[in-house]
Amino acid sequence: MEPQEIREGYLVKKGTLLNSWSAVWVVLSEDGLEFYKKKIDRSPKGMIPLKGAKLLSPCQDFPKKTLVFKITSEKKQDHFFQASYVEEREFWVKDIKRAITCLEGGKRFARKSTRRSIRLPEVNLTDLYMEMKDQDNGIREIKLEQNNRLFNYCFTGATVLEWMISNGKARNRHEALVLAVGLMNEGYLQPADDMSKEAAESGEQTTFLDDTKALYYFADSGFFCEGYSSDEDVLVKEEFRGNILKQGCLLKQGHKRKNWKVRKFILRDDPAFMHYYDPSKGDDPLGSIHLRGAVVTAVEFVPDAKKYDVDGNLFEIITAEETHYFLQAATTEERKEWIKAIQVASKSGK
Repeated sequence: MEPQEIREGYLVKKGTLLNSWSAVWVVLSEDGLEFYKKKIDRSPKGMIPLKGAKLLSPCQDFPKKTLVFKITSEKKQDHFFQASYVEEREFWVKDIKRAITCLEGGKRFARKSTRRSIRLPEVNLTDLYMEMKDQDNGIREIKLEQNNRLFNYCFTGATVLEWMISNGKARNRHEALVLAVGLMNEGYLQPADDMSKEAAESGEQTTFLDDTKALYYFADSGFFCEGYSSDEDVLVKEEFRGNILKQGCLLKQGHKRKNWKVRKFILRDDPAFMHYYDPSKGDDPLGSIHLRGAVVTAVEFVPDAKKYDVDGNLFEIITAEETHYFLQAATTEERKEWIKAIQVASKSGK
């Protein structure tokens, strides 16, 4: 019986020999993980057998990279992968763990809810994080001024612990601190200022500070920091204020060379923008698409697409300034989801 395909999609993978990271198309089956240079390639660049493999998430081998997980094969070879956002990593980790467990027990993979990853006693950190981010009852993201810098969409370490206690997530500050350290280790909370960054990089057990001067932010929020700057700089930063509606990797056609590359996209509303990034590099966007008044439609054909072996699940965004962007989703369903989310954003304020 052929191995069942369980999950596929874009992830960023560290090179086996070189210390370089690049986006690859990954296919998880019951007994292994195959990765391809392009989604359309028939032959994989490599395959990781899952029999006897170990999975580590979160992985702290690369402090400057978040959302990394590690698979160590039975032959003790390490493979590092990075997801685009928290929920995506959890989907992959859950399914890979399940596949490894099934191989160990000699069973076929069956889709069951296995919420065993990243769990502390009585608390699931993913659920806790989503509650903390709740618009009405979660932690309020505010502006805080410190050392001639303005930190937007952040909160203090003390606020995190107080929220946990007042909402019955922890009985005391010690328990709350344990949970906060867990959220930090998972990449859900990020240090915002020098004080919290020094604590995170100290390597000590307590890397989260219960302090009214230590600043933190949610991993996939609109956080940004600025010095005292011109009105023009502040206007640019306004692009990042909206709520995140959707995020993930898509293929994007370049405007000049017309070549296609994997880009990580983050879609925000009010103001409506899609920022795109090189998924293998840092957090600075390569560009943005202003969606207010934009039109988005599914298309079956894109000029020069065949030349680059790109076909299917294509869609086009035409901005109010009549700039055209051509993108490709991984599946028909994903294309529908992106189009729907972009339509919602394009009708939002500003």
